[in-house]
Amino acid sequence: MKNRVAPSKSEEQLAEAALCRALLALRTAEEARAFLRDLCTPAELQALVDRWRVVGLLRQGMTYRQINEQTGISVTTIGRVARFLADGNGGYLVVADRLDGENS
Repeated sequence: MKNRVAPSKSEEQLAEAALCRALLALRTAEEARAFLRDLCTPAELQALVDRWRVVGLLRQGMTYRQINEQTGISVTTIGRVARFLADGNGGYLVVADRLDGENS
């Protein structure tokens, strides 16, 4: 297996910014789906889907146990999402609030 060369902090930040620009270039849900399916392994994509699903359920007021019983998503994942909803970078809330606004 080939060893990955660790990028510098600035190279990593540039690469992350490039990925963010790529996401912003997507225009439709179908384009986003195709991009994510190309970018992620099935397991990675499922993890993203699970986390996003948990965001909505937590915002509906469901408990960790209820979410786990309804979805099978681990309590560890649910707790991680809850922590980022409360004390993260605000990304979950920005998107969830915007989507709520579209649906009202």
